[in-house]
Amino acid sequence: MPPLRPPIVVVAPDSFKGSLAAPAVCAAIARGLRRVWPDAEIRACPMADGGEGTLDAVLSRGGQRQTMSVAGAGGAQRSAAYGIVAAPEGATAIIEAAEIVGITDPGGMATEVTARSTEGIGAMIRALVDTGVRRFMIGLGGSSTNDGGAGMLKALGLRVVDGVGRDVAPTPAGLARAARVDAGALEPRLRDCVITIMSDVNNPLCGERGATAIFGPQKGVRPESIALIDATLARYAALAEHAVGRTAALAPGAGAAGGLGFALQLVGGSFRSGAEVVADLIDLDAALERATLAFTGEGRTDRQTLLRKAPFVVAERARAAGVPITLLSGAVDAAALPELGRVFSGCFALPSGPMTLDDCIAGAEVLIVDRAEQIARVWAAARG
Repeated sequence: MPPLRPPIVVVAPDSFKGSLAAPAVCAAIARGLRRVWPDAEIRACPMADGGEGTLDAVLSRGGQRQTMSVAGAGGAQRSAAYGIVAAPEGATAIIEAAEIVGITDPGGMATEVTARSTEGIGAMIRALVDTGVRRFMIGLGGSSTNDGGAGMLKALGLRVVDGVGRDVAPTPAGLARAARVDAGALEPRLRDCVITIMSDVNNPLCGERGATAIFGPQKGVRPESIALIDATLARYAALAEHAVGRTAALAPGAGAAGGLGFALQLVGGSFRSGAEVVADLIDLDAALERATLAFTGEGRTDRQTLLRKAPFVVAERARAAGVPITLLSGAVDAAALPELGRVFSGCFALPSGPMTLDDCIAGAEVLIVDRAEQIARVWAAARG
């Protein structure tokens, strides 16, 4: 019998948040696989869903990483990375909201949530429009803001004023005094822009499933303030919709990034699954052609993963290509295994024994290498 050909393995994980970026996870899995299959063709396809790591994943396939000084969530200037990717339709800017107003930014988080703003995101968009960019892909995950995107819209020319015509701060606290919105100076070149919004969140702006009720507490919104801030955003949204002449507050994804999804849709942005957009950008389907097997993973896998997060989208595309898909994550919720088992060929967590979370995070690279090696050994034995 002729010897088996070396396997073709697609490695397409999301980042292990707080530990390793997706490209580093790819490299660790590849190291483990090569212990068993030194000649394997390994196709690294770092994934993301619009949040942290989206920029790294997209630029892994080419493009230029650049930086710009803009205001962070708390108002202090920060150097934020973005990407420029060449395309037949024209240069596309890749913006990760978390780079500007991320929940991992200590400076932004030190500011009271009612005083945080997305103004820096609007400033970056406007500066890029000035350079001739007309295509944007904006990832919304991991933000610390809850301003309904008012800060971004202010930077793009929208005015929010109180009852006597004075400008109010584009923050939850400032918007409480909003009486009128003026869109007369809204950046006219936005009409020529194509804006793709990347997120795995499909919540509306307000209500019991809205930005404040669902995501506000993790950003610092106190339970007793939820109803007030939610009502403030609802009133502001109605004023902004009237001024712009477009509705967006009830649209899927309006509640993403504290309402940044609302603001972007208000100016014509189109909402899409972040993982689907990234999969298309990195040409995941082409990588899966003729593959023997595929790996995906994330920091923690539970039932939320099935809501079209990156590993689910990878699994869906792998199954469509007839490729077995293995999940390798930092942790796997045992209660979710029946549902996960219908999506993945196998689900594996990193720890090989009792470990603290801190130890698991610190040792993630070694754990990934070792676990990938053992999974490969099982596959090798099964192949004969």
